Amino acid sequence: MTKVFGIAQAVALCAAVQVLTPAVAQAPVTGVVYTCVDAKGRKLTADRPIPDCIDREQKILNPSGTVRSKVGPSLTAKEEADLEAKAKREAEERSRTAEEKRRDRALLTRFPNKTVHDQERADALAQIAVVVKAASTRLEELARQRSLIDEEMEFYRKDPSKAPAYVRRQLEENTQSQAVQRRFIGEQEAEARRVNARFDDELGRLRQLWAAAAAVPK
Repeated sequence: MTKVFGIAQAVALCAAVQVLTPAVAQAPVTGVVYTCVDAKGRKLTADRPIPDCIDREQKILNPSGTVRSKVGPSLTAKEEADLEAKAKREAEERSRTAEEKRRDRALLTRFPNKTVHDQERADALAQIAVVVKAASTRLEELARQRSLIDEEMEFYRKDPSKAPAYVRRQLEENTQSQAVQRRFIGEQEAEARRVNARFDDELGRLRQLWAAAAAVPK
């Protein structure tokens, strides 16, 4: 009799569990509290996000009072744009800094000391000097040719228009050629100044890098 009664009790208990289980599973989680300090300094609490603190951080507390999570302030369109612009500036600055470090490493690798740097400057200037020398030689040749043309034009000094066409043409071509060579020499001299300026800038930065490298313990 006792055995039968025990089985009946077990069946009834299982039925009760089957009925109660869905209700427990579907029961909502309650007890969460939102809290913040608004713009007037008031500490506010609620069971949902607090409108008066939409512009500031809100804490979500467990029923025990411990912090469960935090909700950041809701940003306006302008604030979001400002935040994005700030993030972009910071990213660009990081990229610029990384690029500067890369250039510095490359510079140190290329010029481990001043002797190497001085030699490369001298080589660059020497190449320009060769070109200037060639142009100067050509200018001297044109000057000698001009002397011969001027001697021939001397016969027509009173009326140059009576000079033969080929002589006038030679005079014009010589004048243009000399102008071209002088302009070319001026450009090369300007290039030499740019090269010197670049090497001067590099040397200033290299002195800092060499000093920093020397200060690092071996």
